[in-house]
Amino acid sequence: MKIVIGSDHGGYELKQEVMDHLKKRGIEVVDVGCYSAESCDYPVYAKPVTEAIQNGDADLGILICGTGIGMSMAANKEKGIRAALCHDTFSAKATREHNNANILCMGARVVGPGLALMIIDTFIDTPFSNDERHIRRISYYS
Repeated sequence: MKIVIGSDHGGYELKQEVMDHLKKRGIEVVDVGCYSAESCDYPVYAKPVTEAIQNGDADLGILICGTGIGMSMAANKEKGIRAALCHDTFSAKATREHNNANILCMGARVVGPGLALMIIDTFIDTPFSNDERHIRRISYYS
């Protein structure tokens, strides 16, 4: 599995912990920035994550900013992207099963690292249900 990850300054520190966790799981990680806690603009880092998903260069994406809201708004403007803002494991599981979400968005100022890693593991480990009703619903906006 290959995951592309991006953050702005608000998500930089959590992104470092997430990448370490994913690498320990044996998952290939591509970091598209940012590369410090210096103030920057979240859309700049959402774009390469969405492009990697659109081009098939990664299986899933993770975007982290202060709240996760800006990243999810930026990502969902792109065709074929189903970015889900999740701050609990139930939402992470449901969005993979029902929406086949391909990008997880989180807010570093909303969740701590322990919960963030549980959310990420749930998101990664939950497959899409492939139920006809979910396929039909996704087709409205894919």
